[in-house]
Amino acid sequence: MTNRLEGKVALVTGGTSGIGLASARALAEEGATVYITGRRQAELDAAVKAIGPRGRGVRSDATKMAELDALFAQIKQQAGHLDVLFANAGGGTMVPLGAITEEHFDETFNRNVKAVLFTVQKALPLLVDGASIILTGSTAGSTGTPAFSVYSATKAAVRNFARNWVLDLKDRRIRVNVVSPGPIRTTGLVELAGDNKEQQDGLLAYLASLVPMGRVGEPAEVGKAVVFLASNDSSFVNGAELFVDGGVAQV
Repeated sequence: MTNRLEGKVALVTGGTSGIGLASARALAEEGATVYITGRRQAELDAAVKAIGPRGRGVRSDATKMAELDALFAQIKQQAGHLDVLFANAGGGTMVPLGAITEEHFDETFNRNVKAVLFTVQKALPLLVDGASIILTGSTAGSTGTPAFSVYSATKAAVRNFARNWVLDLKDRRIRVNVVSPGPIRTTGLVELAGDNKEQQDGLLAYLASLVPMGRVGEPAEVGKAVVFLASNDSSFVNGAELFVDGGVAQV
C-alpha cells in the first residue's frame, strides 16, 4: 500500500463481486473512500464488509435513472464530491446470430451502453476538475467471438465513449480511460458455461490455452490497473484502452 489515493472519494458501480469488488478493495487499500453499488442487498453488505472501513454500499441499478439520481444524491450528501468514477456495472450472455431477440439486444445495450452513459453524465456535477473516469471495456470489443456479437458491440461503443468524452471534458481536465480485461476468473465468466462444474473448468482451460501467458487472469490483476488509471501515476494517460488480457488480444 502506497496511499496513492489518500483522501480521495471513488465510486465503483457493479462492485459486489469479481472485477468490481477487487477494484474497490484495491482503491480502498490505496486510501480512497470507496462507494460501491449492487442490485442485491445481501451481496452488497458482504462486499462492503470485504472492502473494510473505507467501503460504503448503495443499493442501485445503473439501468434505472431514478436510482442513479438517488445514488449521486447520497454521495453528494455524505462525501460532497467524487475524484474517481469506475463505471463497471454490466454484463452479457452468449446468443448466436439467428437467435438474437429484441429483448436480448435491449437488455445488453441498456446494461452496457445506456447505463454507462447516464452513470457518467449524472456523475459530472460531483466530479472534481482533474478527476479520473474509468470504463470497463473488453477484449471482445476489438476481437471476434462466436455468439457474442451484441455484447461485443456494446464494448466497442464503450471504447468510443472514451475517445469522445476526453474532448467533451478537456476543459475540466477530467481523464477518461478504458480498462479492457481478457478472460478473468469471475463468476460472470464461468457462468457462460452454465451450472456444470466440469463445463466451467473446461471453459477456463480452453480460454487459458488461448492466452500467451498460459492462464486466465485474476480480478485483483485488473484492480491494479484500475488503481493506476485512478491515480496520478497515469496523469498523462487519456482516452486510452489498457488491456489486462495476458496478451490474448495482442497477437
